[in-house]
Amino acid sequence: MSNYPSGRTSRIEIAKQALNFSIAHFTIFSKTDREDLHGHNYQVECHVTATLGDDGLMFDYAILKAILRDMCDELDEQTVLPENSPHLSLTEENGYIVALFNGERIPFLPRDVMTLPIANATVEEFSYYFLQKMIHHDDLQDKGITAYTVKISSSPGQYGVAEWQLGQDL
Repeated sequence: MSNYPSGRTSRIEIAKQALNFSIAHFTIFSKTDREDLHGHNYQVECHVTATLGDDGLMFDYAILKAILRDMCDELDEQTVLPENSPHLSLTEENGYIVALFNGERIPFLPRDVMTLPIANATVEEFSYYFLQKMIHHDDLQDKGITAYTVKISSSPGQYGVAEWQLGQDL
């Protein structure tokens, strides 16, 4: 019999230097205004709350670190374009992915582009994108996870944060 009360939870916070990705992007402000294409080195942090077992472990969080690293590697050195922007449309023309914005045609080589199901290429959207992928990742099911917080930084002290708690719809 355990000396610990049942239902204990704990939180692990992962903020490793290796959890980063570099991408090119532009933020869209309105149907006529956007940033120039530029890049950032993004840093990822993830906090997970889960049931704490009698053995003093939530679960093997090396799984969590590997998932985050894979997600970062997938985005790294890409130009990220939003699939769900109300002001930008994407098409394929003559072997290029073409972003159409306010009368501009902006062509990209497909090997250099990753389109994401987001509305804008912002830290807020990136944090939510990571959060959704983690919540639905097969390797994190049945781990007793009750809450996630994902923080994406484009520069020190500037984060987009997305949070989820058990029972909350996405």
